[in-house]
Formats: sequence, structure tokens, C-alpha cells
Amino acid sequence: MEEELIICVDGHEIAKTEDNNNNNADDDIGHKVDDLFTKVDKLEQRVNEIEQFFLNSSKMQSGSASVKSSFQKDKDKIKHVPGFKKYQQEAARREAVAAKRMQDIMRQFGSVLRQITQHKWAWPFMQPVDVEALGLHDYYEVIDRPMDFSTIKNQMEAKDGTEYKHVRDICSDVQLVFQNAMKYNDDKSDVHGMAKTLLEKFEEKWLQFLPRVTEEEKRREEEEAEAQLSLQRAQEAAHAKMARDLSNELYETDMRLEELREIVVKKCRKMSIKDKRNIGIALTRLCPEDLSKALDIVARHNPSFQSTATEISLDIDAQSESTLWRLKYFVKDALYGQSKNDAPCEVSNEANVDPIKNIVSKRKMQICNALAKTAKKRNQKG
Repeated sequence: MEEELIICVDGHEIAKTEDNNNNNADDDIGHKVDDLFTKVDKLEQRVNEIEQFFLNSSKMQSGSASVKSSFQKDKDKIKHVPGFKKYQQEAARREAVAAKRMQDIMRQFGSVLRQITQHKWAWPFMQPVDVEALGLHDYYEVIDRPMDFSTIKNQMEAKDGTEYKHVRDICSDVQLVFQNAMKYNDDKSDVHGMAKTLLEKFEEKWLQFLPRVTEEEKRREEEEAEAQLSLQRAQEAAHAKMARDLSNELYETDMRLEELREIVVKKCRKMSIKDKRNIGIALTRLCPEDLSKALDIVARHNPSFQSTATEISLDIDAQSESTLWRLKYFVKDALYGQSKNDAPCEVSNEANVDPIKNIVSKRKMQICNALAKTAKKRNQKG
């Protein structure tokens, strides 16, 4: 169904026919705009994620420890990275090989323990302290964690998950055996003296054994750093592809938005002579920067117009409706901004003014002249 709207202008009736289907078209545009806003929000989130990744990536270059910390923290976020499953499999294999090497080192360390436990003064430390038989009622008040060589041996041979994972853990427990004895027994007692002597002998042998341990630790650290670096590179490649895809989506969204702009502009009413005149007057009131932007709007939609030319002739009547509406809203916002900042731009006549401002002031004069010429020609034709 169609409705007819009669408009009177200067005593003449102008019939304008509108189709109710326009309402549906407007609703359709509204839905498209809403969809674009939703998509833009999602694209913005993805942009932020990519930016945050590369920001963190640059920070991780400072050291392998920070790399490891970041990978542990973001483990759930990187499961989608191509090659992550392979990385996990390789990590498991590497851990198994490293654990086997550590087992070999601990077996070698067993020879050091045998030398200590076979010493003639080692017998008090071979079994747990029999607190009740010896009447040591305050033993657990003094000693927080009792330790002896039979407990150490059992833990070295355990296969139920309680076994030692690192040779340094064995070393700590051996030292604890002698430190407990020295802590509980008076320094003048035989047990205290025996523990002190054996501790010194043990630490001497440990220092001789330590290079093997540090070499293995360094090797393991290098392997982990290399693996993490490989995964980081895979992450960077994946995020680089995401950035490229995102760039294409942003471009497509921008094109769709531009199409909607054109549709909306076409639906606007035709610009009146008064509106055009007001635009011309408003252009002369713009600050240099805003005037340059306004001229760029004209040039963008009118290839024959040179916004950077020395002499400018701007015919308002020659501009398309879309350009006029863009100018109208631009100058409105620009003048509002100038009044809000309470800093309107005035053209100076002094000899030492900024040459750029001189050029802009000339453009203003040229616009005024162009408008005047256009009005004069229109009056002559009339």
C-alpha cells in the first residue's frame, strides 16, 4: 500500500510518494547495522588478544624463566596452536629420557652413599632412632623430620611414586641425617662428633660428584628452552595468520559499512539551497585543520577536485548529495567542538603568521568567492 504526501514550497505543490516498504527497508538497514556492531565488537576482542600476545612475546625474550612461566600460565590458551599436540608428545618423550638419565646419576651416587654407610662410625645412623627404647621423650619436639639411611635406601628403591626424582633430594636427606644427630646431641657427645665427621666427608664427596649433576641440569634446561622456543615460534606463526585473516575481515566490514553509509545517504532528503548556503558559510568558520579535513571529504568523492591546489574553486551545487550531507554533519560537529573548546580559529593579517595558516585563509577566501560567483550566475540566469 502506498501513501501520498503533499508538500507546499513557494505556493507550488510537490507530490512525494513513499512506499510502506521503505519502513521494512529501514528496519533491514537497522538489523545490518546491529550485526556490524556485534561483529566489530568480536573483531576488536580478537585484535586485543593478538596485540596482547605479541606484547607478551616481546617481554618473554628477556629470559627462558619468563618464557616457561608464561607457557605454564597460558597452557590452556595455546592448545589450538598447530603442532601443540606434537609438542606435548615431544615433551613427554623428553621428560622420560631426562628421567632415565637422572636415574643413572642416582645409581652412580649410590657409590658415594656406600662409602659413607660403610664407615665405622655410620652404625648409629643406619636405622630410625628408637625413641621409646632410648627414652628420648623430647625427640620429636626437637627434631621436625627424622631421617636415617634405611629410609633413604627404601625411597631410592621405591616404585610407587614416592621414589626420589632428583639426586639433590637424596643429598638433602643424607645431610638431614647428620644435622638431626648434631642438633639433638650435645656437641661434646660421641654421636655429635661422629655425625659432624661423616657430614664433612659426605660433603667433600658431594662436591666431587656435583659437576655431573650440574651438567645434567644444564642439559635439561637447554632442552626445555629449545622446545618452548619452538612452540613460541609456532604460536607467533599462528597469530600472524590470525592477524592477516583479521585484517581481511576488517577490510570487508569497512566495505559493508561504506555500502550502508551510501544507502542511508541516498535515503536522505535532497539538500535545499538554504542548507547549501549554510554549509558554505560554515566552511569559512572552520579552523585550518578542520577546513583541510572538509576539503578532503570533497576530494574523496569528487576526483576532479584538488584539495591541495594553490587555488581552489568549490562549487557547492556541483557536489553530490552524499558529499553535501557528509559536509553538513562534519562542519556541524567541527564548529561544535570549536565552541566547546572556546578556541575559535581566527585568521591573522600579520606579516609573520604561519605560512600554512596563510594558505588556509586564502582557501577560505576562495571558497567565499566561489560561492559568490555561483550565486551571481544563478541570479543572472534567473
